[in-house]
Amino acid sequence: MSDLPAEIDPDVDLVRAMVRIRRIEETLADHYRDEQQMRTPTHFSIGQEATPVGMCAAAEPDDVVYAGHRSHAPYLAKGGDLPAMVAELHGKEAGCARGRGGSVHLIDPAANFAGSAAILGEMISVATGAALAFHVTGRTTVALTFFGDGATEEGVFAESLNLAALHRLPVVFVCENNGYSVASPLRQRQPGGTSITARAAAHGVHALEVDGNDVFAIRDVGRAAVARARAGGGPVFVESHTYRWREHVGPGWGYDHGQRTRAEVDSWIARCPIRRAVETLRGVEPRIDDWVRGWEAEYTAEIQQAIRRAKAAPWPGFSELTRGTYGAAPDPRTEEAHAHADVLAGDQ
Repeated sequence: MSDLPAEIDPDVDLVRAMVRIRRIEETLADHYRDEQQMRTPTHFSIGQEATPVGMCAAAEPDDVVYAGHRSHAPYLAKGGDLPAMVAELHGKEAGCARGRGGSVHLIDPAANFAGSAAILGEMISVATGAALAFHVTGRTTVALTFFGDGATEEGVFAESLNLAALHRLPVVFVCENNGYSVASPLRQRQPGGTSITARAAAHGVHALEVDGNDVFAIRDVGRAAVARARAGGGPVFVESHTYRWREHVGPGWGYDHGQRTRAEVDSWIARCPIRRAVETLRGVEPRIDDWVRGWEAEYTAEIQQAIRRAKAAPWPGFSELTRGTYGAAPDPRTEEAHAHADVLAGDQ
């Protein structure tokens, strides 16, 4: 990538970030399918990269990000540690949650990625609570929380929007509406003639919609949303219309089990956010195609190295598995038993 300018154009950098996430997730999906060494549910964002990349580009480094179970892309877009993420997927001590949480429990305080969780809608309320803390203490920090359209059907969504609107909290709610909750399409779950954006607006929250496959539009909407929240304008809801190519959880394709048609998935692949961004930039930056090919090779090598490191990393010791649980002091008898188990494990 030596032909890149010293200071990469922000628009070009959005493409680079999407290519990196795509190559990382596609490679992880292949290894997950073929090797069965990642013993954790994995929810990939392949096809949805534009939303986390655009929104995180709009945030400041000190702003905090929370995500739900589809957490890899927001984690990486916010600057999360890739080797720590991959080690976490492999259940290793070097993982960002020390191998205890797996794919759906990622965290990187250094990047202000404050956490993700598997319970549907859980981090919507946590982000709202963080925004309340920022408001009470006078900080100008903004909390952003990513979730899918299915989470908007949870009670915590309505409760969080109500509280945020009431106190004008600095929080941006980002709904990645990919049209499905697991395998149930939106049209079978929500009344016709209604929209998620309209329901958010009914709570008194400033609500916006954006094409979730247009990374430049998302970045611009994100900047406006974050600026409004930071300036005291209250919470903002952003509904990003996008689509995941793969199954709800796992490395397969969305049509593998007959819940979606191949034609539907292919129609969205044709709207690939990376391809769309490249086509937009090609006229002003003729080197963009060469850069993308170079990035694909670079990031494939990066993720392969992270996987090798994760496989070679040590497992958590038995004596460490309950450390920090409930904040209780270690029981000497338990510690002795764990130490004995460690010795036995080392003999295997």
